[in-house]
Amino acid sequence: MRLSASDRQRIHAAAEAAEARCGVHISVAIVKASDRYALYPIVWGALVALTAGGIITLFLPHLTGRSVFAIEAAGFVALSLLLDWWPLRVRCVPRRIRHARASVFAHREFAARILAERRDAGGVLVFLSLGERYAEVLADRQAHAGRDNTVWEKTVAAVVAAATSGQVADGIVSALRELEAALARG
Repeated sequence: MRLSASDRQRIHAAAEAAEARCGVHISVAIVKASDRYALYPIVWGALVALTAGGIITLFLPHLTGRSVFAIEAAGFVALSLLLDWWPLRVRCVPRRIRHARASVFAHREFAARILAERRDAGGVLVFLSLGERYAEVLADRQAHAGRDNTVWEKTVAAVVAAATSGQVADGIVSALRELEAALARG
């Protein structure tokens, strides 16, 4: 999913408005994916090809080693190329690994966008990785002080619901408004 220029502008304007009203630096990071996962198509292609070679050898013992190897090689190449297509590639990766990589990427973005700027009022990062279907809200000590985790959980839930329904920009803007209200109260 791609965001249009007007969607990006709406998100940026909502973040700036929320930041101005609550006095906390708010940054939004929306990424296509947190990793390329380039190795997974090759690993799955190799595992399936080797398993197929073993099964072929068991059930068709009359085939020569060269024939079995040729079948394995062709299967490996075909499956690796097929799984290299992004929608399939990202599905080859176990969910916990996708989410772990997205979380690491979110923390790097938080360090670069919030911690590196050292503002006295605190800062919050709203992070969404579309490929991994992962969202996270990270806040520094000043922004987190006096607020329970439900503030961040509600924001994440709003972002995930919007991303799932395909309305990313609307969901981010809505989440920023909720976040603004919670930060202004605290």
